[in-house]
Amino acid sequence: MVSLRVLTVDDWPLWRDVRLAALAEAPEAFTARLADWGRGGEEQWRARLEMPGAHHVVALLDGRAVGVARGIPDGRGGCELRSVWVGPEARGHGVGDRLIEAVETWARQSGAGVLRLAVIPGNEPAVALYRRNGFVPTPEPGALLSDGVTRERVMVKALREPDGGRA
Repeated sequence: MVSLRVLTVDDWPLWRDVRLAALAEAPEAFTARLADWGRGGEEQWRARLEMPGAHHVVALLDGRAVGVARGIPDGRGGCELRSVWVGPEARGHGVGDRLIEAVETWARQSGAGVLRLAVIPGNEPAVALYRRNGFVPTPEPGALLSDGVTRERVMVKALREPDGGRA
């Protein structure tokens, strides 16, 4: 049975372990690189969890971390979904859906009007997961990738009706 756990700053070793596993297993899915985080000490990991207003969730299967997602305020009245990853042994069992739902619930409770994300072009399994969860592509240009040409694809999900009600 998979359970979700919202992390606190004292959970930094768990956050470190699952984030490093994600970067090692699926380096093509992230702009962050294992080399950037692999040498990070406790301060670096705690700082990530201390980010004001952020929400970090880990999926656990039999006590082992098998997935992760985080949400951060975007400074524009919305939130961003970031760092989504599900380990190979847990894929196809709804873990990604549950992680996204947890971050979406947090974003709604935070009063966000939208939830945005950026995905690396070509990561079609992730795009399918996001579409299944109500995200749609936008014309908004994403961040420039390390090749200096390609940009991330931005997707968004409205959390409120245009008149201010709940979506």
